[in-house]
Amino acid sequence: MKSIFEVGNLKSNGHYALATVHQNTVYVSGQFSINPETREKKFGTIEEETLQALKNVEMIVENAGSRKEQILRMTLYIPDVKLWDKVDAVYKEFFGEHKPARTVVPTNELHFGFKIEIEAIAFI
Repeated sequence: MKSIFEVGNLKSNGHYALATVHQNTVYVSGQFSINPETREKKFGTIEEETLQALKNVEMIVENAGSRKEQILRMTLYIPDVKLWDKVDAVYKEFFGEHKPARTVVPTNELHFGFKIEIEAIAFI
């Protein structure tokens, strides 16, 4: 088992790894819309935050030796189910023909006031 704590300037800020690799599977912790160069929180529209969180997941998966087309499962947390259509449009454009298994979980507030948090599982 291998833990990944840093990818570029993305770093875990607590008692967790950005990702854990075990037997050619990558488990990516929940990602927010964080600028991977400056580590600043990138608050914006749900579309902007979704795209940045997806790109962060992709960076982490690639660092582990995989790629977005090898993502098997995604879990997306959003504070309001009314945001779903906008999230789905960005998600569809990001993945194209690839359709990982997916769960969308409407929650109350997300940490720091973000509009979306995304976790993933991919194979290597």
